[in-house]
This record gives sequence, structure tokens and C-alpha cells, in this order.
Amino acid sequence: MAFRASPQNHNPNNDFEVSQPPTDGVSSLSWSPRANLLVATSWDNQVRCWDVQQNGQAIPKASQTHQAPVLCSAWHGDGSKIFSAGCDNQVKMWDLQSNQQQQVAAHDASIRRMAYISELNMLVTGGWDRTLRYWDLRSPNAVHVHQLPERCYALSLNFPLLVVGTAERHIEIFNLQTAPQQVYKKVISPLKFQTRTIAAFPNRTGYLVGSIEGRVAVHHVEDPSDPKANFTFKCHRGDGNHIYSVNDIAFHPRYGTFATVGSDGAYNFWDKDTKQRLKAMQAASQPIPCCSFNGDGSILAYAVSYDWSRGSSDHNPAQSQNYIMLHAVQENEVKSKPRKK
Repeated sequence: MAFRASPQNHNPNNDFEVSQPPTDGVSSLSWSPRANLLVATSWDNQVRCWDVQQNGQAIPKASQTHQAPVLCSAWHGDGSKIFSAGCDNQVKMWDLQSNQQQQVAAHDASIRRMAYISELNMLVTGGWDRTLRYWDLRSPNAVHVHQLPERCYALSLNFPLLVVGTAERHIEIFNLQTAPQQVYKKVISPLKFQTRTIAAFPNRTGYLVGSIEGRVAVHHVEDPSDPKANFTFKCHRGDGNHIYSVNDIAFHPRYGTFATVGSDGAYNFWDKDTKQRLKAMQAASQPIPCCSFNGDGSILAYAVSYDWSRGSSDHNPAQSQNYIMLHAVQENEVKSKPRKK
């Protein structure tokens, strides 16, 4: 893809800028599994969809509205529908062909994370009501409600592995193939501070955990024979004592390496197997709250908008700008390479 954009403060890496971005903070980004359609959810109660062309241009396709800030989204496995949820406690299903939206699920508090399980034809949602709920979309009631130890903060699915992170650093692991209604394993996060994001390994043997303390943990579901296989590393740290949150982690769909984004405004590419950073990108002027690779890994979408990591004192609504950027991924940024000695 040939991207051309003028480098600005919010775009130091000269990435392509999406037109008509949200008017408030961006909470999530997700790509269709079948096409280069990008969906963003945001604090202005909107769900927006763009059609990303081969030249990098993102054409606004359509949008839908919730009654409160939208926190998460997920695509149906066939790419025909988008699920969205947030602070109105509802899951809405948006049929792209008819452009119609309907409520299909609900919680007793805000819904923070969700994923569509194509293998089971079910939707799983995690909320601040401390529940994980499974939905068969043909029924208005949840098929199963699982009580979490705390509010859901993070969730990652790579069937049959489902990993859920909650407040107070709890992590619950599920095997959806054998016993989706039972917790396979309960652990406390290997990181000492609040969990912000979780990403299941492509090979389903483990997961990454990102915390507010500028650190990522590489952790396996089963105890590894090599004691060094589980480890943590620092990232998204500035000069001196500046420590920033790791806001999101996304695995590259082809190479199994991954990107992290943080409140320092930077995105970096990593290889957990060789324990090295593959590429460090220049930091934008605002935090990056979320990111997502498209289906073939040729584009990394990321948002540049305030994430409230410094509270209300650092937020100026009059000057607040929100951006969604598209980075044309280069092979040398994400392909594993031998570790330098």
C-alpha cells in the first residue's frame, strides 16, 4: 500500500489519517475478518465504519448510535454484522447490508469487552457487573452467566482459548472446546499493577498481559518446562521516572509477533520468542488507546486520543482532537529476526 501523509505532531511516523474521525475519545478498533472494513467505537456514543482502499484512503461507510459511550465491538465471523456495547449496558447488532441495528444482549452495568465465537455461533461479553455472559443470538436471554471475581477489564479469544482479566489483577482462563462454562485455571496477574489488556497467543498456549505500569508479561497456560519461558519486560517508559500504561496489544496474523501501544503515544513491534523489540516508532503528541491489525497484517490501525491516564486536569475539551491512523506495515518491522548478541 502506498500511504502519503504529511508528518504532524499527532502523526510523527507519517501514517495515513482516517477522515471524519470520532469527536470524543476512541475506545476500540476492530477489522472485519472478510474485508478491509474498520470499525471504531468511541465516547461520543458512536460506532463508525470505514472502507479502507488499497491506496490507504478510508472512505466513511456508515455509523450507528448508542445511548451512552461505546466501549467495545466485535465482528460476526462472516463479516456481515458488527456487535457493539458500552455504558448503556446493551449489546447492539448492526447488520451492514440492511443498515439496521437491534439490541441482542444486556448486562446490569457497562459492558467492557466482547468477542464472537464463530466455532460455537455465540457471543461472549464481559461487564463491570462482574459477569461473563454467553449469548445465542436466537434467544433474548444469556445461555450462561459466569460470575467473575471482579469487573471485567480485558478479554482475548483464540478458540478454544479464552482469557479474561478483571480488576484486582485476577485472570481466568477457559477452554471453550471442552468446558466453556467452567474456569480451566485461575491465576493472579504476574504484573504488580492493574491489568489493562490481554492478548491470547496465536498458538493458544499462553497470553500476554499489559498493565498500567509500562510492563508486559509473557505467560503460558501450562507451567512451561523452561522456567525462563514466562517473563516480563518493560515498555512505554519515558525519560527519568515517567511510566506509561500499556493500553493495547495486537498479534500480527501472519508472523506471530505483536504490537503494543501506550499512553506515551508510541507504538512498538516485538518478538516474544527472541525476546526483543523489532521496531520502535516515534511517539505522537497524545496517548494511543487502542490498535488492531487487519486480516492479512498489512495495516496496523491505531487511535491517537486522550485516554484519561492523567485525569481531567490534562483534558482540554476545546483543544482535544481525536485521530485514527493507518500504518502500512513493513515486513522488517514484524518478521522475526535472530537476536543480536
